[in-house]
This record gives sequence, structure tokens and C-alpha cells, in this order.
Amino acid sequence: MTTLSYDQGQFTMGDRPIQLISGAIHYFRVVPAYWEDRLRKIKAMGCNCIETYVAWNLHEPREGEFHFEGMSDVAEFVRLAGELGLYVIVRPSPYICAEWEFGGLPAWLLKDDMRLRCNDPRFLEKVAAYYDALLPQLTPLLATKGGPIIAVQIENEYGSYGNDQAYLQAQRAMLIERGVDVLLFTSDGPQDDMLQGGMAEGVLATVNFGSRPKEAFDKLKEYQPDGPLMCMEYWNGWFDHWFEQHHTRDAEDAARVLDDMLGMGASVNFYMVHGGTNFGFGSGANHSDKYEPTVTSYDYDAAISEAGDLTPKYHAFREVIGKYVSLPEGDLPANTPKADYGSVPVTRRVKLFDTLEPMTEVRDSICPEPMEKYGQNNGFIMYSTRVSGPRPESRLTIQDVRDRALVFLDRKLVGVVERWNPQSIPVTIPEGGAQLDILIENMGRVNYGPQLYDRKGITHGVRLNGQFLFHWQVRSLELETLAGLSFDAAAAAAWEEEQPGFYEAKLVIEDEPKDTFLRLDGWKKGVVFMNGFNLGRYWEVGPQQALYVPAPVLRQGENEIIVFELHREGKPLRFEAAPSLSK
Repeated sequence: MTTLSYDQGQFTMGDRPIQLISGAIHYFRVVPAYWEDRLRKIKAMGCNCIETYVAWNLHEPREGEFHFEGMSDVAEFVRLAGELGLYVIVRPSPYICAEWEFGGLPAWLLKDDMRLRCNDPRFLEKVAAYYDALLPQLTPLLATKGGPIIAVQIENEYGSYGNDQAYLQAQRAMLIERGVDVLLFTSDGPQDDMLQGGMAEGVLATVNFGSRPKEAFDKLKEYQPDGPLMCMEYWNGWFDHWFEQHHTRDAEDAARVLDDMLGMGASVNFYMVHGGTNFGFGSGANHSDKYEPTVTSYDYDAAISEAGDLTPKYHAFREVIGKYVSLPEGDLPANTPKADYGSVPVTRRVKLFDTLEPMTEVRDSICPEPMEKYGQNNGFIMYSTRVSGPRPESRLTIQDVRDRALVFLDRKLVGVVERWNPQSIPVTIPEGGAQLDILIENMGRVNYGPQLYDRKGITHGVRLNGQFLFHWQVRSLELETLAGLSFDAAAAAAWEEEQPGFYEAKLVIEDEPKDTFLRLDGWKKGVVFMNGFNLGRYWEVGPQQALYVPAPVLRQGENEIIVFELHREGKPLRFEAAPSLSK
């Protein structure tokens, strides 16, 4: 039995000193068919370890409903890493941040008013039930059982959120009671308040940063003078929000900081070494001064690109690592082949209002409630009511919208209300009244900071000239599948007015499918399904201008593309061989 420990400021594996050179990769951001490809590339860079978060909301999307198959098969991912000769660090804490939807917490926690990330017994009860399902997947893979898992995190950057030491000890105890007997750790920023709030007695502390390693490690040593130096998240790139420019970091600068850390004898975990993709509705959001949703790509300007390509940063890191350890022999793994499949026209289309009924169930609701009250996690929600008239020169106010609302009167778009730009909409209600429909998009729950309680949809109410409107019909359009989608009422030609709708196209591939990138020039905002697989959100505001389409979701022959567009049809869909992450 060979386990990770530490002595006199040095990690040891068994009786040997070891310097961990690890890379972060999230199994849920990579299609399983590519797990081995990415892991081999990480090992070839010189890493002896990988690290992954575990996303609670992926494994328990509804309370008591657990999934450990496909992209959720975390045990298979860990097992594969071990077979390739890599150690594994696992971060299964209930909260992960990770720019992931709700920081990994399941949306159903927001249905009631329990407190999160503290010693609230109601929250701990939910975590315990989750661990009862999750940890039997992982404990057979612990190093103490001959597996590759050498360390487990109890909570993530907790000092940036709170200071409940009883909660941290409860997290520690839950893991130990369920058989986790490898090294336990925390990770926090290298500041006094973060370390004071996030460190836990009996648990190794590590730090997260992107530069000035000596300062960071000196601060860690103030609080943990005898522990090993470890940067659990070396931020060598960054993530993107919509409306921003694509973030990049100079490879030489990132390699220099790596050299400094390894030269100090410190261990390091690249965050990220391979970022991957926020497929489906996986992307989260930040909220400091305003709400800032994250794009679909999680390329992160990492050493291995979103599509698995070796970048200049990869080669720069590998050169530095080669100064400290022996690099694997042989040729580097090849990039996955890419294809330009050209343009594909829309073949069928249907307005959302014409297919909404077979796709959804209607609920009567006195007030418009948040998504979570209806048991909905992600996607879109439609609130409908009848407004009496006449009411000339009126103003409609949504209080408050989470996150982006399209407002319709008698199925005509009359305005858009956005969380980051709240405004009342001028409306005219004719004599005889009008049908009011409000379609709201959940663009990702906040994943970091004090705004974590991020319920979606309409969280308070709708007012017309100051008067709250009551008695609504509510339809959840979660789009977990496209069941019920009907083109029977399809229009032969594109409609002129702005109107949400579904669009079908067919991509025919004659040979073995290759990775490709889907551009939607002229389209405005929506989501795309490829053979039923949700590729994620697109939005004309950028910076991301193309969605990554991994070859394993394609097939030889005919491929079905469904676009759910919120505003207007654009140019024919175009499949290109290169990404487009900068507007």
C-alpha cells in the first residue's frame, strides 16, 4: 500500500519524497470517448497526477435520483487515469465553484429556505445522502485500496465564503465515516481572511493563485509552517463571460511562474490543464457588481485546448517540467483531426408557440414563482396570463427577472428585459384585453460569492402600472430532451417577425466523423442540439462565435441538428475546422 503523506514540509509517497505535478481536467466537460486521449496528453506533458472536481448537480439532478453513467461515470474516469499510471486528486465537496452551474450544487436545494455551505442540519442531511451514493463509487479507488486516488478535498475555497469551522469539521467527518482514509485537504486564496476561514484542524491546507508564488507560499507557511507547499490551483489561463474579450495568458509568463514554483520544491496543480466545454446548461455565472454569465467554451487558454490540441503553452510547460523530472519517452500524442463540413441549410422550422403545448405541461399558479418551486433546474420557463383592457400607455415591470425575458402580447414580441439591464416595457392593452406571455431563460446560476442563492425565472412578481398581476399558467421548457417537439405546424418559409422557434437541419458526413466547430452567423441567441446532444448556448454578443462539436456526438451518414433560436433565423449553419473564441 503506497499512500500520500508529508513529513518536514515534503510530500512523501510511501517512504519516497514526491513532487506532485498535476493537471486539472473535469470528466463532465469532456465526452467519455475522449477521456483517454486527454489523459494521455496530460501524462505526456510530464504530469504524474490529475485532479478533478465532482459536480453534485450532475450526479443528483433531482433529489434521490442518482446518475453514474456516461459523462457521469466518475469512477470509470478515475480508473482510466490509474490504468495510465496517473495519480488522482478528487474534489467531491458539495460546492466546487468551477464556473459550473450553481458551483455544482443541485438546483433543488433552492426549493426550500435552507442555508447552504454551513452547519444547517437540513443542508448536511442532503450532503450525507449524496455522499452515501457517491462515495461507494470512489472508495474502492483510494490509494489505501490499491487505487489511484491519493487525496480528497473536504470543501472548496471556503474562506472566500464563510468561517463555519463546525461545518468544515462536519464535512471532514462525513468523508472519514464513509471510508475515505487518504490525505484530506482544503484550498483557499493566500490571504489572511481566506486561510483563517477555510483551514480546518486535522486537514492539510493548500493555496490557489496565478502569480507571485513566493508571496503566496510565505503566507501559507505563516499558518502551516510544517506542511508541504502546494498550489492546488495554478491559474495559468482564465474563463470568459459573454460580452467580454476572450482571455489569454502569455505562455512564457505562465511557464516562468511554473519554473519558480517547481524550483522551490513546491507541488502544483494546473488549473486548468484541459478545460473542455460547458455542454448543455452547465455554465455558471459570477456576480460582483452585476450578473455575468459564462460562455459555453471552457477552453481557459489551457495547455490543451477545448478540442484537445497541444498549444504553445503545453510545449512551454513541458520544457519547464523536463528540468525537474524525466519526461515520458516517445512521440507526443497527435491532435484530433478536424473537418470543415461547409454550410447546411435549415429544412424545417416551427414557432415555439405552435409546439409549446405538446412539449410541456401547464401548471396553474396564483403568483409567478421561481423555476425551483416547480421542480425545474435549467432551460426556459413560460409564464402566461390574460390582461384586461383597455390600458393605453401602460408600463410592464418584471420584479425581478432571472435572467433574460422575452415579453409577448398576443404572441408579438414587445420587449426584452435583462437582469443586468432591468427596465419597464411600454405596452398598450387593447379593449378586450390581451394574452401576456413571458419567456425567461436561465443563463446559469451564480457559482461564486455571496449571491449564491440564485433562484431563476420570476422571483417576485409582474406589475402593470404598479399593479401586481395574479393567476398565471406556467410551462417549464427544460429541454432535457426534445420530446414533444413537432414540426407539424411548420412554416414552409422563414417568418419575418422576431419569434422564438425550433429549426431543423441535416449534416451528412460520408467518412468517419471528425471534430468540427459550428458557426451560427446571423442568428442571435439560443441553444443547439446535435443528434439529441445539447452542445450548449450561443449568443451573437461573443466572444465565442462557434460551438465545439466533438466527433463522438456525430455519426457517419445523416446527423440531425436542432436549433432553438429565441429571435430570428440567420444564415445557413456552417461547420468549420477551427474554433472562434474572439469576436
